[in-house]
Amino acid sequence: MSISKRITKDGKKVTITFYIKKEAAQGAKKIFLICEHNGWEPVVMKPLKNGTYCGSISVPTSIQPSYQYRFKYIMEDGQERFENDWDAESYAPNPYGEENSVFHTN
Repeated sequence: MSISKRITKDGKKVTITFYIKKEAAQGAKKIFLICEHNGWEPVVMKPLKNGTYCGSISVPTSIQPSYQYRFKYIMEDGQERFENDWDAESYAPNPYGEENSVFHTN
């Protein structure tokens, strides 16, 4: 799993792209990204030919120079399970006694 960031030309948004390698997908048939930036609404991640899944979101940079967002993946393989990013920038506790992955906008 990995994350890449790209700031738009006007500097008002940063596009975050999430990658989940085949071995990290653990046989999932569908993967969704959920993130607090959009009220935890699922974003479909697309499977690539090599078995990697990829998905992108854009978040504003105008909130403040540096900001962090919590996120998780929903992996469906006959049942639904929530997974953290193995390579997240950091982790934060959630209200369910677990942790969420975290990415930073800077």
